[in-house]
Amino acid sequence: MKSLITKTSLLFSLALLLFACGGGDKKKTTAEAVVAETSKTKALEIEKPQLTFGFIKLTDMAPLAIAKEKGFFEDEGLFVSVEAQSNWKNVLDRVIDGQLDGSHMLAGQPIAAGAGFGRQAELVTPFSMDLNGNGITVSNDVWSKMKPNVPKGADGKPIHPIKADALKPVITEYKNSGKAFKMGMVFPVSTHNYEIRYWLAAAGIHPGMYTAENVQGQIDAEVLLSVTPPPQMPATLEAGTIYGYCVGEPWNQQAVFKGIGVPVTTNYDIWKNNPEKVFVMTKKFVEENPNTAIAVTKALIRAGKWLDEPGNRPEAVKILSMSQYVGAPEEVLANSMTGTFEFEKGDKRDMPDFNVFYKYHATYPFYSDGIWFLTQMRRWGQIPEAKAADWYPNTIKDIYRPDIWTKAAKLLVEEGHIPAGDIPTTDGYKPATADFIDGTSYDAKDPIAYINSFKIGNKDKAVQ
Repeated sequence: MKSLITKTSLLFSLALLLFACGGGDKKKTTAEAVVAETSKTKALEIEKPQLTFGFIKLTDMAPLAIAKEKGFFEDEGLFVSVEAQSNWKNVLDRVIDGQLDGSHMLAGQPIAAGAGFGRQAELVTPFSMDLNGNGITVSNDVWSKMKPNVPKGADGKPIHPIKADALKPVITEYKNSGKAFKMGMVFPVSTHNYEIRYWLAAAGIHPGMYTAENVQGQIDAEVLLSVTPPPQMPATLEAGTIYGYCVGEPWNQQAVFKGIGVPVTTNYDIWKNNPEKVFVMTKKFVEENPNTAIAVTKALIRAGKWLDEPGNRPEAVKILSMSQYVGAPEEVLANSMTGTFEFEKGDKRDMPDFNVFYKYHATYPFYSDGIWFLTQMRRWGQIPEAKAADWYPNTIKDIYRPDIWTKAAKLLVEEGHIPAGDIPTTDGYKPATADFIDGTSYDAKDPIAYINSFKIGNKDKAVQ
């Protein structure tokens, strides 16, 4: 890991040393050659070099930690502090209020802020932080009741993906005994909320609707979903306040490590290679500091690439285990960060794409990913009124900024940090896909048809 002395100061010291050793011009030429060889970064005129970024203690904040620890921010002339935040609402408020220059954020947060749900603001994202990375965990008691309903393979282990069909009779049992079935998710517009709803609804379990009066989203719910900050999920499960949750790592593996719960599925199985977190700044910040925004994006793209290079994950685990970052034990972080994922204790399976930070154009902010979040907000009543088809792409194009990403990536190509082939040749849309747990086809260019395939409200096709 880097010391507090910057690369720049080290190189400057080297130049002074060579000059002091005698030889005048010859030594000066040698020093300049060393500097030129070591730094290939094309310097931008940075408007704001001192920056403070926020994050929540989750594995997928890794690009921020790596960009700082490996010196990628410094290479761009940026001096960045990263600060852990208490919860997602605090993250959103501090970015909007200018207390943070940018932050690791739920993909749904800048979208909701521009679409009319929750606190409104003009936020933008030039960088998608990762794919996949979430899981759904249930308590040991719930798992013991689910397990008989789960098909087993020849080895006696549960066949994955485990669908919520196995949970349905357990929910009925709780209902018949007069107990509401309670589960946690991290925020109303989080991927986790939409993923757990998708998983439940695919099995005919109603997760509830939002209205202007019921912002908890529990209208007609068979499962009561409530907000719990990610690091508090295991303790809340252990206390019996909730019976399961959907959260990012390392908080599913922490439940396994502590012996208090069992992850039953991951979001890779709910929606293969789904987008997760994004890096967010205000539109005002980007307009006032365009070169700074590009430089930040460059550093983060390099961090994502470093994270997905073979052999770097063990070092990444060590960095993330530091108290100023995620602060979880290395063995817990390694369970998912190094190509495996542990379900029931001892049932560790290969899952090389559980955490993706660069492959599959993971860092590119696709319009189609953002539109998916809008379809889910509409599906569950967070957007209460029908919108015209062009409202979806028009809304996202004000928030997702692949133009900034592309400027940053082209500079990285020129500098030799990434190959030109890593820049997607796209109009911002992924092809239509059916990589969902229920086989639903999603075409971002026809969001109305996708929404109508589910119906709206209590007539939702998936929960009839």
